[in-house]
Amino acid sequence: MLDNRDYAIIVVGGGHAGIEASLACARIGFKTLLITQNPDTIGRLSCNPAIGGQAKGNIVREIDALGGEMGKLIDKCFLQFRMLNKSKGPAVQSPRAQADKFYYSFLAKKTLEKTDNLTIFMDNVVDVLLDKNNNCIGVSTERKNKISSYAVVLTTGTFMNGRIFIGDYDKQEGRLGEEAVLGLGEALSKKGLSVGRLKTGTPARIKKSSIDFNEVELQKGDDEIIPFSYLNEDMCNKYVDNNNANNKDEGNNDACNNNLNNGNLNKDEYFNPDNQLPCYITYTNEKTHSIIRDNITHSPLYSGKITGKGPRYCPSIEDKVVRFADRERHQIFIEPEGRNTDEMYLNGLSSSLPEKVQVDFIHTIKGLENAVIVRPGYAVEYDYLNPINLKSSLESNIIPNLFIAGQTNGSSGYEEAGCQGLMAGINACQKLLNKAPLVLSRSEAYIGVLIDDLVTKGTEEPYRMFTGRAEYRLKLRHDNADARLTRYGYEIGLCSEERINKLKEKQKEIESLSELLKNRGYDGKNAYEALRKPENTLNSLKETITEIKSYKSCVLSSVELNIKYEGYISRQDKQIEKFNKLEKIKISPDFNWDNLKGISAESIEKFKLVRPETLGQASRISGVRSSDIPVLLSYLKTRN
Repeated sequence: MLDNRDYAIIVVGGGHAGIEASLACARIGFKTLLITQNPDTIGRLSCNPAIGGQAKGNIVREIDALGGEMGKLIDKCFLQFRMLNKSKGPAVQSPRAQADKFYYSFLAKKTLEKTDNLTIFMDNVVDVLLDKNNNCIGVSTERKNKISSYAVVLTTGTFMNGRIFIGDYDKQEGRLGEEAVLGLGEALSKKGLSVGRLKTGTPARIKKSSIDFNEVELQKGDDEIIPFSYLNEDMCNKYVDNNNANNKDEGNNDACNNNLNNGNLNKDEYFNPDNQLPCYITYTNEKTHSIIRDNITHSPLYSGKITGKGPRYCPSIEDKVVRFADRERHQIFIEPEGRNTDEMYLNGLSSSLPEKVQVDFIHTIKGLENAVIVRPGYAVEYDYLNPINLKSSLESNIIPNLFIAGQTNGSSGYEEAGCQGLMAGINACQKLLNKAPLVLSRSEAYIGVLIDDLVTKGTEEPYRMFTGRAEYRLKLRHDNADARLTRYGYEIGLCSEERINKLKEKQKEIESLSELLKNRGYDGKNAYEALRKPENTLNSLKETITEIKSYKSCVLSSVELNIKYEGYISRQDKQIEKFNKLEKIKISPDFNWDNLKGISAESIEKFKLVRPETLGQASRISGVRSSDIPVLLSYLKTRN
């Protein structure tokens, strides 16, 4: 069946969604073509040189647990590691790593090039091809190539009709210096897809040698480094547990040995806290804000040149000064872009003001008085497709066999894009194999929360993941993504037998340590109960119960969190049980919503637009009356 077309699956775009989608398709065994405007920019970290962050770090670990690539890539090229929110509960703790952005891109491309079943092709896709039944059967390109396939995964990022803005200057580009893809947005709109405009931005980059480091605060990385990939989970133990050099794991990826500087930094040294690069902190001030206010009419955000909505949770410095007029200062993080570059990233200072104005306000900031601008900040506006027209599998409801992922769906961030690309790639394969799609629940993954939010509610602004979006976040911790998701990766063919066995061994160790604690006394009770007290930790119990020292760091962490939060987890399990009852009530794709009686017209219109696949999903659609859900349930029960 799959021999009559040029490729089984075509992936459009070489960003983080495109990388995960094409690797998934090829590794599952389908002949895959990745079409990208420029193969040299595959995996480019367009904005901040970092992977992870609040909730985003959890997503990276979920991508890894499913057999994706992002976690392995950042483990090979991070510059600094930090666990965010360490002073708070485990539900909101997330790993984040500064990345060598140039090496990350290099490794991403190298990984794609070495993957069987995968071909990279340089061209611009300007339309998708349809058969007489409206099924997607390939793409057409700027150079008049028509390439056929059985499924297409669209991951265009900010390039679809992209336009950059710097003051009065604007140009059709997806990134500064890179041409936009023209015509695709219009072509998809003509085929019935809902096309809108969004905006994002990036700050200036400055020369490291022009910074006065005596005037800025030093921010070092953590002493304990937790790799993003579960394959590398034990590598950091050499530097954590009293320098116990025997606790290290090779993983199953020989590329781990190919670290920075042509291998001068081997994997053991790489997870050494002493080899991390520092970041720095400084602040804007009233003089900074005054220059911005005086020039606000020159910002395309306020002159009316940009019509697309920007990210609410990552505003430009112009937005911050206008919206938070009472704030005396805003925090700026100065972050390295790589080991072998002099460029530094000004996190928190995104701007599209004229270049001269950017220079002026940057020079008012402590430590940056003599900063030399290498690249100006700019805004980029681009076409996106309303994700409310997608199934939970990320397949279009309007054009069968067309899957859409990443910023094309209105999301923001490398991590949100990567997980969508992975799921779209997996589900394109599942469809070609005549298997049910893999749809992750809100109760088992941040990926499930993200996709459910997008396809159920749509978005009119760049969607960003936060821990607060997840109702069951205590169950979705960064340390247990493997226990939650690796079985799926194994079942679909992205995780090896070796990997699933490694997970089983880890789970046995978790059970073994839990039993050990239940059978040992401590402070007049068993150690398991004693560990519930905030002042007790497994580290403090080590000297009394010496067997604890033989367990791996990842096991100690999981057991301690499970015990300390057992009551909360049990309560959340009961909530999940109720949630799953609604999720198990399926709604057929051919359900005739016009036959419903006793439900408001507004709710029926929403149902027809979203086409919910479960009763639970129907209940989460914005604008649907809560009183209409019991009526729908009654109708579904009668029909069944």
